[in-house]
Amino acid sequence: MTSAPALAPAPLEGVAPAADRVLGFSVAARNVRGHVVRLDAALNAVLAAHDYPAPLATLLGEALLLTTLLGAQLRDDGQLTLQAQAKGGPVELLVADWRAGQVRGYLRSDGSAVPVGGDLAALFGTGHLAITLDPVGGGERYQGIVPLEGASLAEAAELYFFQSEQLPTLLKIAVRWDGTRGWIGGGLLVQHLARAEIGGERLSVADMHPDWSHVLALAATTTDGELTDLDLSEEALLWRLFHDEEVRVTPGPVPARGCRCSLAHIADVIGQFPADERAEMAGDDGRIKVDCEFCARSFTLDAEGVPA
Repeated sequence: MTSAPALAPAPLEGVAPAADRVLGFSVAARNVRGHVVRLDAALNAVLAAHDYPAPLATLLGEALLLTTLLGAQLRDDGQLTLQAQAKGGPVELLVADWRAGQVRGYLRSDGSAVPVGGDLAALFGTGHLAITLDPVGGGERYQGIVPLEGASLAEAAELYFFQSEQLPTLLKIAVRWDGTRGWIGGGLLVQHLARAEIGGERLSVADMHPDWSHVLALAATTTDGELTDLDLSEEALLWRLFHDEEVRVTPGPVPARGCRCSLAHIADVIGQFPADERAEMAGDDGRIKVDCEFCARSFTLDAEGVPA
């Protein structure tokens, strides 16, 4: 099998090509589907736009992996947005989204110390996790909300699937710093389908269905080291887990950092406001300043909405 193409320009001498990849898989005999994700250049590109301390960079990296795992399941070019909003902890807001292979994200904190390896309560205090699906073509929007409870964002998302989708789900996510490559992230999503992929019986979605119990016991052995080991291919990881099963793999889109802001887009948006509202937006210098929190860039326009 061929490796994923590099996303970034020619890498530094001695540094391997970018390892960003999404690989879908299914174990039809066990009524299971899933994805394996690796983020390398895309992860570093998002985090490089912000000056987060390591615990916050790790948290945002986990959110980007989770968003990529969930977004990769979309069958069209719709958008999936993950948002955690809370109070009482150092992290007040976390947002990440996926659309057509592009992932982006940012977070806001109150500036207080962030615990290393803290659970969701230590990071956020109390709050909720919202997962929103915006389909293409003006279809109906869907949003599921669960409490920010558990040890990690992955555990909160598992609760979302169990409560909102009645879909038993295992999520494993890991992010680490590498002195040569920078940030590296890996994730695994495994789900038990309520119906066989091609016809077949109606299956129980109970957590401990025999098929699910078997797959869960295997997939749960995945380690953080395996998820972030770029010398271990996604196919090799799946072989380690399910070598006694028939596994079908489907390469997904190569994930890339993709902030959709541009001066032209912002000028078009601002230009749609009435003149009096644009005047209120302007500062003392008569200019309108717009900040993009995703990419940490600022854009300046005049009171007419024309780029300054």
